[in-house]
Amino acid sequence: NDKASKDAAAIFHAYLERLRNFRVLDPACGSGNFLYLALKALKDRERRANVEAEALGLQRQVSIEVSPANVLGLELDAYAAELARVTVWIGEIQWMLRNGYPVSAQPILKPLDTIENRDALIVPERMHSAGAGDSAKCAAVEAEWPACDAIVGNPPFLGDKKMRGELGDDYVTVLRKCYDGRVPGGADLVTYWFEKARAQIAAGKCCAAGLVATNSIRGGANRKVLDRIAESGKIFEAWADEDWINEGAAVRVSLVCFGLGETNVRLAGVQVARINSDLTADVGSAGVGRLRENSGVCFMGVTKVGKFDAPGSTVREWIALPNPHSKPNADVLRPSWNGLDVTRRHRDGWIVDFGCDMSEQDAAFYEAPFGHVVANVKPERQTNNREQYRRFWWRHGEPRPALRSALSGLARYIATPEVAKYRVFVFVPSCILPDKNLQVVARADDVTFGILQSRFHELWSLRFGTSLEDRPRYTPTTTFETFPFPKHMTPHDTAGWGPGVTICDSHEEPPAPIPPCAPPLAKAIAAAAQKLNQLRETWLNPPEWTDRIPEIVPGYPERIVAKPGHEQDLKKRTLTNLYNARALGKMSWLDNAHRTLDAAVAAAYGWTDYTPDMLDEEILRRLLALNLARKSAEAP
Repeated sequence: NDKASKDAAAIFHAYLERLRNFRVLDPACGSGNFLYLALKALKDRERRANVEAEALGLQRQVSIEVSPANVLGLELDAYAAELARVTVWIGEIQWMLRNGYPVSAQPILKPLDTIENRDALIVPERMHSAGAGDSAKCAAVEAEWPACDAIVGNPPFLGDKKMRGELGDDYVTVLRKCYDGRVPGGADLVTYWFEKARAQIAAGKCCAAGLVATNSIRGGANRKVLDRIAESGKIFEAWADEDWINEGAAVRVSLVCFGLGETNVRLAGVQVARINSDLTADVGSAGVGRLRENSGVCFMGVTKVGKFDAPGSTVREWIALPNPHSKPNADVLRPSWNGLDVTRRHRDGWIVDFGCDMSEQDAAFYEAPFGHVVANVKPERQTNNREQYRRFWWRHGEPRPALRSALSGLARYIATPEVAKYRVFVFVPSCILPDKNLQVVARADDVTFGILQSRFHELWSLRFGTSLEDRPRYTPTTTFETFPFPKHMTPHDTAGWGPGVTICDSHEEPPAPIPPCAPPLAKAIAAAAQKLNQLRETWLNPPEWTDRIPEIVPGYPERIVAKPGHEQDLKKRTLTNLYNARALGKMSWLDNAHRTLDAAVAAAYGWTDYTPDMLDEEILRRLLALNLARKSAEAP
């Protein structure tokens, strides 16, 4: 009837009008790939609407009204911005020709002012102080984004630690000041686009956003930005961990869509009730906090910022050399471990270490080590952007005084690689200096070691850590300091366990004891942990295949070398290979040792119903409840 026909025509024309006015913004548009896809999607929708309307007896429109004006872009690089304009126009022409619509030939490519060549985050300003001769100071205001209906994009992947080197100190300083209180200081660059998009939606200048980030956005300082997004709106679609090719390199990314009012929520294509800020749909991380009882115990290793390393063969020659002040070079030479020394075989790597406060004059007395640093470190450090690194070029860039203080008096410590396929912990003799790729737990007792190596802490670290490509990353703040240890076995409780026991090589010496006052359940954990460690060490270094050579420095761990004929056999004995075999079901003894340890730790939690079949989500639910309860019980 006429009324139905008029109503249908009104709905049809209103939909076409909405498409004509729909605007998509890519605030880091690069060469325009996302804008091209957005334009194509809008034009496809308009064409489909016309085809379906005509099939229903309605009058279709003659032309397609969606045009390059529907897509907006911001791009800092002038060449990329111009390339984006060309990409969009060529995409427009190709679509029109492919679908049988005429195109304008005068000119073929028109100006496209909706793609702007400017900074998407800040508008720098130069502020000069009134005093004559004073240096100029930089400041900035937040950049404005145009109003739109949707924000899409693949903002630049640049980690927090690389920002100053890539963008410069001044830019990073004003950027962080401009977004202070909204983006944490340690967050990656991509998170500023997420926060900016959130603010646009909250201000009513946009309806929804869909952005790509590295999968590290799910944890650490980065996740604070997703916390704000979840608080002010809703994450309605996400893929937490996907393959992605970025400038030819394979990375792991998270794709996150958020906004207001969306009712359908999907995670990795599956309908769910909600998506948490860590991009999970089950046990979320809301409210999880760092526990005071875990503070000051877990540290990142030393950051060198220079070629302080030297092979063991060279160092042993230096140790034999005299110095003018009659002190041995061994004072400033130490074995050094990084993540590969844990997951593979020890490299026999050493490092020159002048500590946290040795002066250049005192360091110069150690002639050979100092000469190595002068030749290999000084030239690089004198051009470094950071004044501290240039001024104290003979010291490590970040010598970690707090770490050194925490390790003082310990004969060994616990370490785990920052990034690794498997979350394994090992005991390391305290004479070994840990590299930044190791996370160090300043405890020597088997109870702490056993709890950390248990299934429960592994699950927690996987959930609340981040990852590099497909390898989980362990961080002191999100995975260690938030973890609820069993009652009376927290890092605060174990601070005095095992002091004064001389242990340099965990394979030979007796384990650090726990005090008689320790809970009985702790003794079961310690026994299971000792057994697991002993079995692993024997598998890694079978006495039948190895010889042990005393180190040139008394008290340092012996060097383990292959007996003649077993060199290739020993190369294969690594923790990664061991746990690869366990994953394939080939190491029953290892699996049994872990199950015994897990049962002891579960008993310490009071979980009498625990079995190896308990679901991971149930374990995480219980641990999360413990974290929240302890956090709320902490005094203000």
